[in-house]
Amino acid sequence: MKATVLEGAGHVRLVHVPDPVIQRPGDAIVSVRLAAVCGSDLWPFRGQESFTPGDRMGHEWVGTVEETGPDVARVRPGDLVIAPFAFADGTCRPCREGLFTSCPDGGFWGGRHDGGQAEAVRVPFADATLLPVRADTDPRLLPRLLPLTDVMATGTHAAVLAGTQPGSTVVVIGDGAVGMCAVLAAHRAGAGRIILAGRRVERGNLARRMGATDVLAADDPATAEIVRGETQGGACSVAECAGTQSALDLAIDLVRPGGTIGSVGVPNGVEHVDLYRLFRHNITLRAGVAPARRYLEPLLADVLAGRLDPSPVLSLEMPLDDVATAYHAMDTRQALKVALRP
Repeated sequence: MKATVLEGAGHVRLVHVPDPVIQRPGDAIVSVRLAAVCGSDLWPFRGQESFTPGDRMGHEWVGTVEETGPDVARVRPGDLVIAPFAFADGTCRPCREGLFTSCPDGGFWGGRHDGGQAEAVRVPFADATLLPVRADTDPRLLPRLLPLTDVMATGTHAAVLAGTQPGSTVVVIGDGAVGMCAVLAAHRAGAGRIILAGRRVERGNLARRMGATDVLAADDPATAEIVRGETQGGACSVAECAGTQSALDLAIDLVRPGGTIGSVGVPNGVEHVDLYRLFRHNITLRAGVAPARRYLEPLLADVLAGRLDPSPVLSLEMPLDDVATAYHAMDTRQALKVALRP
C-alpha cells in the first residue's frame, strides 16, 4: 500500500510499504477514506521537532473497517469509523478517568506507528479507540467528520479548559484550524461574545462564520487595551491555541483577575510563564493535550443532527498522491488545512 513518510526536513514522500496485518487479538485493519495534514505535522516537517527519517505521517483520519482480530466486538468489517488522533486501551486508570492520551499502553498515529496519511492503518485496541458511525451515514458528511479526529476535539478541549460558560466572554488566541474550532466550540457552549486574536486578517470572515463576534490582530499592541477596555478588565475565559511564547504571554495579558486560561497549542519555543501574574491575580492556567476520544460521541451526535459543521476549516482537498504539495500549501499558508483522499 501507499503511505506518507518524512524523509528529511521539508521532504515528505508517498512510498510503498507492506500492507498492515492483524498482530494482536484486539487489532483492526481500517482502510482510510479521508485524512488531513495538521499544523502540528509541520513542526517535524520544518525541522523544528525531532524525528527519525522514514517516520510515518498523519494522525487525522476516518475510514472503513476491513478486518478485525478475534477479541474485537464493538466494531465490525464494513463499519465507517472515526479514529481519534491517539489510540488507547480503554481500561487503565487514565482511560477510565477520560485521559485517553495519557494511556501508558497507548500511542499517537505516525512515527513508529502507522500514520493516517496512507491507504490503510492497523489500529491497536480497536474497540476502545474507534467510534463507529451509523451505517446509513451520507458519505458526503466525511468532511464534517474528519475534523472531529483532532482539531474539533482539541478546540472543544480548549473551551472546556478555559471554563467557557453560557453568556460569557471568551478570547481565542490563534487563527489556525484549532483556533477556528475553538471559536466554534465556544459558540456551541453558548458564549455570549467570542473574540478571535489572530495574525492572518484574511481569515476574519471564516472566524465570523465559525461564531466569532470580534476579530483582532494578535500582534497589535492595541489589542490588549481594547479587550481589557471592552470587557471591564479582561476576559473571564481565554483559549490559547497556538503554543508559542507570544500566544501564552498574550493570554496572560488578556485574562481578567480570577479568570481561566485553557492552553492546547502544542508548545513550541515556550521558555517561561509569568507565574507571579497568575499568582497575584488568582488566574488559573489549565493546559494539556486533548483526550479526543472523550469528546467524540457528543461531537458526532451534533454533526449527525445537523447542529455542528467544522468542515470549513478544510480549505483544500487533494488526492493522497499529491501529499507533498499539500504540505507545501500548509507550510506556506496557502491553505488553512488540507484534506487528503486516498
